Amino acid sequence: MGRAPVVELLWFDDCPNHESVRQTLREVVEELAPGATVIERNASDPDDAARLRFPGSPTVRVNGRDVDPRYLDPGDYTPRCRLYWTAQGLRGVPERAWIEAALRAAMVESNAEVGRDA
Repeated sequence: MGRAPVVELLWFDDCPNHESVRQTLREVVEELAPGATVIERNASDPDDAARLRFPGSPTVRVNGRDVDPRYLDPGDYTPRCRLYWTAQGLRGVPERAWIEAALRAAMVESNAEVGRDA
């Protein structure tokens, strides 16, 4: 069996959307990858935001990759809210399906690595 995925939730204090994403992450990780490590990072401090390359709140990464399939690094890491272009239009949270897909991809990748190491 491969390494468990590492899931990060990054937010800043004034974000009204990170709590709902936190709940979605709990549900998706429990369903798809119960052994995953979930790390929560408060990026309210501008220095922390820059160090974390924080594109806005909330941000979800799986094994270091943003779950938004169209993600482009903005190069600006000022703590702020983030908007996503979803199937339902512009939203303040990533789609659950993106999180699920990112977790599944990470697990497939991890299992492939184990196969190469054998």
